[in-house]
Amino acid sequence: MAPVLSGQDGRLLAHRAFVAFWLARTSSSFGFQMLSIIVGWQIYAQTHSAFWLGMIGLVQFFPSVVLALPAGHIADQFDRRRVVMLGQVCEWVAIALLAWLTWRGEASVGVMLALIFVISSAKTIESPAMISMLPALVPLSILPRATAANAVSGQAAQIVGPALGGFLYAAGADIVYTVTAGLYLLSLLLVLTLRYQQAPPPRTPATLKTLFAGVNFIRQRPDVLGVISLDLFAVLLGGATALLPIFAHDVLHTGPVGLGLLRSAPAVGALLVGFWLSHRALQRNVGMIMFMCVAGFGVATIVFAFSQWMWLSLLALFALGGFDMVSMVVRGSLVQLDTPDEMRGRVNAVNSIFINTSNQLGEFESGMLAAWLGAVPAAAIGGIGTLVVVALWMKWFPGLRRRQRLDEAT
Repeated sequence: MAPVLSGQDGRLLAHRAFVAFWLARTSSSFGFQMLSIIVGWQIYAQTHSAFWLGMIGLVQFFPSVVLALPAGHIADQFDRRRVVMLGQVCEWVAIALLAWLTWRGEASVGVMLALIFVISSAKTIESPAMISMLPALVPLSILPRATAANAVSGQAAQIVGPALGGFLYAAGADIVYTVTAGLYLLSLLLVLTLRYQQAPPPRTPATLKTLFAGVNFIRQRPDVLGVISLDLFAVLLGGATALLPIFAHDVLHTGPVGLGLLRSAPAVGALLVGFWLSHRALQRNVGMIMFMCVAGFGVATIVFAFSQWMWLSLLALFALGGFDMVSMVVRGSLVQLDTPDEMRGRVNAVNSIFINTSNQLGEFESGMLAAWLGAVPAAAIGGIGTLVVVALWMKWFPGLRRRQRLDEAT
C-alpha cells in the first residue's frame, strides 16, 4: 500500500504524522471489516436466524445516529487525539472480551450484541475527532490527495478484510478476534505516537445550539450543503448494489462466485480511481467534475439494471465504484476545506449521519421498490432518479457547479 502515500513528489510520505494517521486508519479499518463478517457468521451459526442478523445492523445503526451530534461537540471541545485514543481503547477492550469469551465458549448472542453496541458507540464517538485531525497533518494544498489516500485504505479493507477474516475463521473465531484486537492495538499505538497540534478550543456547555451548530453551519454554506445533500440523494436512489443477490441469481444466472465478483467490482473501481487521485489532485472545474461523476454513477446504475451479460454488469459496477470515489474525495475535501477547525468535529458528525442514513435507507428503498416492481425496474428508476437529482442540484447550487478549486475561498 505504500505507493499510495508516495505520490509523484513524495510530499505525502514526507509528512510522518500523516503516515502514522494513515497506517492507524488502515489497521483499524481492516480490523473492523474482519470483525463485521465474523460476528455475523458466528451469530448465524448459533441461531440460524435472519432476525438476529438484522439485530447486528440495528445495534450498530442506533448509536451511529443518536451519538453522532454529541460526538461532534466532543471533537470540537477536547483534544481530538485523546478522544480517538479513548474510543479505540474501548473498542480494543470489547474486541478482546469477544476473543476471550469465544475461546471459553461463553460468547452468547446477547453478550455479543452488547459488545458490538459498545464498539459501535465508541467508533461513533471516535470518528468525527479522527476525521477532523486530517487537515492539521498535511498542507491544505495536498489535502485532496491525502483524502484520496485515506479513502483507498478503506476500500482495500472492504476488499481484503472480509476474505482475510473468513480465511482465519478456519482456525477458530477466537483467532480472528485476537488478530482483530491486535490490529486495533496497533492503531492505538500509532495514534499515541502521532504528533498532532490543536489550538485549545473554548469550553462551551453542550446545549441544543452547540449540538446543532454543525447543522446550522452547513445550512449557511451553499457549497457544503450542496455537496453533502447531493451525495445523500444519489446514494438513496442509486442503491442497486443492495439488489446484487437478485441480479446474480435471477438476471445473470450465476452462483456464489459470480455474486462475489459483482460485490467486489465497485470496490475495485473505487480503489483504482483512489490510487490515481492520491497521485494527481483535481486542479480545475471540480464542481462540474463532481456533478458529471455523480451523473456517471447514475448512468452506470442504469446500464447495470438492463445488462444481461456478466461482463457488462461487472464493467458497469466497476465504473459505478470509480465515479463514486471521485465524488467521495471531492465531498470529503470540500467539507474539510470550507469548515474552520473549531467546527470540523460537528460538521463531520452531521456528514457522517448523512452517509450512514443514506446507505441504510438506500438499501431499504431499493429493496422495497424491487419488491413492488421487480429488481430491474427498481435499479433503473434509481439510476434515472440520480440523473434527475444531478440536474436539479446543478440548477439549485450554481456556485457549486461553477466552483473551480477545492481550496477556493468561500
